[in-house]
Amino acid sequence: MINRGDASKSYSTPLVTVSGDGTLSVTNLDVYDHTVTSIALAGDGTPLFDVKVLHGTTVAIPAVDGLASGSYDFYCRFHPNMRGTLVVDRSGGGTAPEPVAFDQPLVIPSVLSGPHVRLRMREAGVRILPTGPLTRMWTFGGTWPGPTITRPAGRATSVTFVNALPKRAGSMTVHLHGDHHDPVDDGQPTQFLIPRGAARTYYYPLTYGGNPEPSSFFWYHDHRMDHTARNNWRGLQGMFLVSDAADRRLHLPTGVRDVPLMVADRSFGNHNRLANPFATAPAMVHHGGQMFFVGPSAPPNDATTGTHVLVNGRFLPHLDVTATRYRLRLLNASSASAYAFALSDGRPLIQIGTGNGLLPRPVAREQILLGPAQRADVLVDFHGEEGTAVTLRSVPRSDGSAGTGTRIAPLMEFRVNGAATDDSVLPTKLPAPELVEPPRRVSKTWTFDLTGTPATGSAWTINGRPFDPHRVDYEVPLGVTQRWRLRNTSEVTHYVHIHAGQWRTLLRDGKAPPPWERGLEDTWRLDPGEVVEVATRFTDYTGPFMIHCHMLDHEDHGMMARFDVVR
Repeated sequence: MINRGDASKSYSTPLVTVSGDGTLSVTNLDVYDHTVTSIALAGDGTPLFDVKVLHGTTVAIPAVDGLASGSYDFYCRFHPNMRGTLVVDRSGGGTAPEPVAFDQPLVIPSVLSGPHVRLRMREAGVRILPTGPLTRMWTFGGTWPGPTITRPAGRATSVTFVNALPKRAGSMTVHLHGDHHDPVDDGQPTQFLIPRGAARTYYYPLTYGGNPEPSSFFWYHDHRMDHTARNNWRGLQGMFLVSDAADRRLHLPTGVRDVPLMVADRSFGNHNRLANPFATAPAMVHHGGQMFFVGPSAPPNDATTGTHVLVNGRFLPHLDVTATRYRLRLLNASSASAYAFALSDGRPLIQIGTGNGLLPRPVAREQILLGPAQRADVLVDFHGEEGTAVTLRSVPRSDGSAGTGTRIAPLMEFRVNGAATDDSVLPTKLPAPELVEPPRRVSKTWTFDLTGTPATGSAWTINGRPFDPHRVDYEVPLGVTQRWRLRNTSEVTHYVHIHAGQWRTLLRDGKAPPPWERGLEDTWRLDPGEVVEVATRFTDYTGPFMIHCHMLDHEDHGMMARFDVVR
């Protein structure tokens, strides 16, 4: 049974025992939809059981009837902090979990490094699952992820996107997430769109306040209003690396030992066809001139998650490595799922940076929690591991928070071969970018919550209002430094992204941020009840920018606001 309010707690009966011929049913008395999903996998990589239980309903889980004797951990894909264990007791036979097989080689996206890049958005077949047909995706350049763009800091770059997608896709817009640029090149949700059959060129100076940007790990993705979740789910995502001179002098791992890893979840139907969770999109209604949503997938039951967690677009890949040091650029490109990255042998992940620059000092971490759109720059040392296999996996978050949890899944395998020459080093101090000096006074508070009712319509809101692209929610004078407060008064975790600046984290719940949040950021985790304070200097550009939740269904369903930088 699932009781009211359990979205931030657990199943009310987390330990269940059934006999071999018994039936397991789940009653959901919560206002949220939930799933009962097996962590153990079948031979095709799908969970042994995975059933969605709508709020106010009772659902039987028929797959349990055929399970072999044993214990099966389960969780909710929408709220992974909810976990339990099913014990099956039968005399013999039944379906047992399959051992995880990392059958596919990891694909490293192709690299584009010139000052003028042209990418054609088109539908293409992509190898995602190890067997069977290719999966049709919407892609940048025919691959998912799209090509990785690499550029030196301070060197102007233009990227032309051509919309050659199917007619049903409609117009597109592309946001370079984390970068600092003019609003016309920011991937506006309703303006400067790329109609089908047309092209648009975006200009990225890769500077901030007239100086080269720091070494960064950005990513580019569609940002179209009402369709951001759908367009990202279908494959419109790619990575963008910026390197500066200070980074290049550090003797960090380079070349094949510098590995960008985009992690995202998807579900599939027959013949490896990409599932369409947007077929039952909520209907829009208007109250008082504002947009709300009604229907079974209206807020708060609008989290898009997948059964398969993929790395660089492949399910359970492997990478052959030498017993040397590697640099991993971790990106969570999922719509709603969070991951706590950890290594199977317990060795630490040494975080040296965020997606926006290096940290002041390396931080050794047992696990790294990343929500949608968050990135981490980490070092892994495989010295002494010749002949072993180390699994990168997502584990339950262990910080004790009541916030929405993390997916539990194996991600990929590192197969460590022999020793090799390694001239990389682990610096004790890093050339972190200079942080802005913050004012004492908070200039603006942004509150993230759920507004409305299922009967009349609901929406994810900021300061009590759903997004309206024509409404300016706040104005900021160009050239000033401001301190903003981010508050989550809802029952679930949000991941808040702010455009326009290079942001510094000042306080998390009134305390100094942890060491891994003391660099530059653009996306913050806000667990229920949390308050985070951030600051930036608004420089270079005037015009409209966005603040929004990067759980993409939340963004599409109202949790976005517009602020304008003005002279």
